[in-house]
Amino acid sequence: MPQLTDEAVPEQGGAATDEHRRAGTWMTPEAYGASRAVLWTGAVVLVTDVDGRVLVQSVDYRADRMLPGGAVDAGEAPSAAAAREVREELGVDGCYRRGLAVDWIPADTPGFPAGMRFPGEILHVYDGGTWTQDRIDSVRLPPQEITGIHFAEPADLPDLMDAGDARRALSALRARINGCGTALLEDGRPTVPTALDRLGVLRTRREPQHGAWHPGPVPARLPVRDRSGWLFAPDGRVLLLIDRATGAAQLPPPTAAPAAGAVELGYRHGDQGVHARTAARLTGLPPAADPAYARLLATPEQVRELSDWGRAGDDELAAVHTARTHLSLPAPPRTPPTELPEPGSCW
Repeated sequence: MPQLTDEAVPEQGGAATDEHRRAGTWMTPEAYGASRAVLWTGAVVLVTDVDGRVLVQSVDYRADRMLPGGAVDAGEAPSAAAAREVREELGVDGCYRRGLAVDWIPADTPGFPAGMRFPGEILHVYDGGTWTQDRIDSVRLPPQEITGIHFAEPADLPDLMDAGDARRALSALRARINGCGTALLEDGRPTVPTALDRLGVLRTRREPQHGAWHPGPVPARLPVRDRSGWLFAPDGRVLLLIDRATGAAQLPPPTAAPAAGAVELGYRHGDQGVHARTAARLTGLPPAADPAYARLLATPEQVRELSDWGRAGDDELAAVHTARTHLSLPAPPRTPPTELPEPGSCW
């Protein structure tokens, strides 16, 4: 911030006081105020349902879908604006204080009419949490402006929303999964990308596995489609594979790395066969066998949030934590998933 003075700043070549000879830029309050950038301020709310789909709404003044939210009024706090907008647009009361992202939207962003003289905007994205069906059923739309809502698969957002809005929503959703605080964005892109951002996780539709969860071994009469493992590192996180080409997340096969204490955790029975799960403690990690996949360590909750497992996913998650306790491993705190080095690790 420049130093301020109530006196006029001498023109070049004019007389200068001792104060004006000091190092630094001297400005009157009026000149300083006129020099500051003028930006709009907005606030939106990211809400998901229990399946990890994002709430978007249709409006009567544009074709693109949008997150709930809008402009921050003069003298209004952004969090208060977020609560007001959700109440006005959806008829749902709430308090949204956890920021997921703050985005700088440049003045030359396409789509704004020239007569609007869009100066750029600082947009706050708040966490609206996960809404149950009862809360969704309580939505009451106003007589105009909002024409409908639906919950969209994260990978479908670029097809439904303006490109910048979709980037911002996906970055905010990854920030929520990371659990590392508010992400700073510039035109929807994180200034410090995490592993989930760099790998473009959630840009591809998740594979649905909505079959009921059954604990224990797979009965001999049932065909096994695939086997995957909850492979625990010593800190209680688990190994997760990310397809570098698509950003798709999946659990590794049980044989992906040396492990000990393996147990048959359970299985999910769907139309295409059985998805069998085991749990074990990693004893090491060999060099990456397939460079097409990145290897991350993530909490079990993060794996759940990156997957489309339906309500039975909660039952599987409970079984995973029971197995973790049985293996005498700690409950990991939520931190951003960590990409493992190609040469592997040894514990």
